[in-house]
Amino acid sequence: MDPTRPFRGSAAVAAGLVTPNVLRGPRFRRVFPDVYVAAACEPDLALRSVAASVYVGCRGGLVGYSAAELHGASCAGRDAPAEVTVPDGGLRPRADLRVHRFRPDPAELVQVDGCTATTRVRTAYDLGRCPDRTEAVVALDALAHARFTTAAVLDVAALHPGDRGLRRLRAALALCDPRAESPMESRIRVALHRYRLPPPVVQHPLGPYRLDLAYPAVRLAIEYDGRDHREPGRAVRDLRREAYLTRCGWDVLRLRASAVYDARETAIRVHRELVGRECADVEPVLLPPRW
Repeated sequence: MDPTRPFRGSAAVAAGLVTPNVLRGPRFRRVFPDVYVAAACEPDLALRSVAASVYVGCRGGLVGYSAAELHGASCAGRDAPAEVTVPDGGLRPRADLRVHRFRPDPAELVQVDGCTATTRVRTAYDLGRCPDRTEAVVALDALAHARFTTAAVLDVAALHPGDRGLRRLRAALALCDPRAESPMESRIRVALHRYRLPPPVVQHPLGPYRLDLAYPAVRLAIEYDGRDHREPGRAVRDLRREAYLTRCGWDVLRLRASAVYDARETAIRVHRELVGRECADVEPVLLPPRW
């Protein structure tokens, strides 16, 4: 038994690997009913997803953001609930577990890290129909970066003509870009599209660096200023990078989470920079959003 991986408590007790008292003690954390893990393990979405797979067993599999997490396409918060589908019912949702009832085709399921989950393409199909178009694009970008094609997702859609959200899926796929390297980068790009600003170049190369989003004609880079940028080692590298960009005549607009999650605020700040640089194809007044 590997205590760092979620396991069935009853099975561990039956095998004599742990006693009930020890299982209920401080050494272990109960994730779901009869599913435990070492207490030192952080209960993030990845761990919660594997625990959910143990919990549902052969009755279902991982879908949605849980499946994306296992495919290496993290696109939801660490506190997001695990997602499973249990076609035959018998499992109630909880605050930390979202339960679906659809039955994927056997060809749409795969084994990942010992868990049954929807394939990358089926996961993209499910998350791409999200009512929030921005979050749908964020998920599609992350999964596309982890390898899938738009055509493959549309092939899945053709097999499910009666499903809800197909129009939303096509709209999100039109904005998908597999070059995106982070969910926040995707959110910035969608905000600019939503407010009718010129599309930026994604992962623009400049010397030894790549810029998240860029307007090369006016030498403006747009980047997300996350918490990891304030770590000592990363901060030093960022200073060297910014000094190089400055020598090349570039400016960097850094956006923090509070701005990125507010599409209008993101658009206003980028619009202001582009107008100030007399960027072509930019109206002097910020246009209303597309949706």
